[in-house]
Amino acid sequence: MKYFPVLAAALAIGRSILLSMALFIGMPAMAQMTELSSDVAADAQVWIESPVDGQVVSSPVSIVFGSKNVSIAPAGIEQSNSGHHHLMIDMDELPGMNMPLPGSAQLIHFGKGQTSTSLSLAPGVHSLQLLLGNHIHVPHTRPVLSEKITIVVE
Repeated sequence: MKYFPVLAAALAIGRSILLSMALFIGMPAMAQMTELSSDVAADAQVWIESPVDGQVVSSPVSIVFGSKNVSIAPAGIEQSNSGHHHLMIDMDELPGMNMPLPGSAQLIHFGKGQTSTSLSLAPGVHSLQLLLGNHIHVPHTRPVLSEKITIVVE
């Protein structure tokens, strides 16, 4: 029992040292994370050319991507003012914008620089939205997002 105050003091000092180390080590890591994103032209745009918002379609759904003032390039090729498409399907929230986008059935990567696709979608209402990612799948410093559209698959 007589060592308890000494132990408590040592733990308190240890916690503050660990916190200081985490902050010190974390700052360069945070700076490095922001370097993952790339700049893009202020007027860069992406959109879904077809189908159009509200359109009734059948599966498989043909989807065509549009872009303006930005080059579409395959993933892995670092090039200024460029990126590749990521299609978000039925996503209520945007993914994190400072890390590589995780591929999934709801977030499809088009890392070969594709500008169209054909998808099998279940009957019902679906939302579609494009997000441009850089050569390592990270959204740009100023994210380039399309408007979200809604389609009905019969």
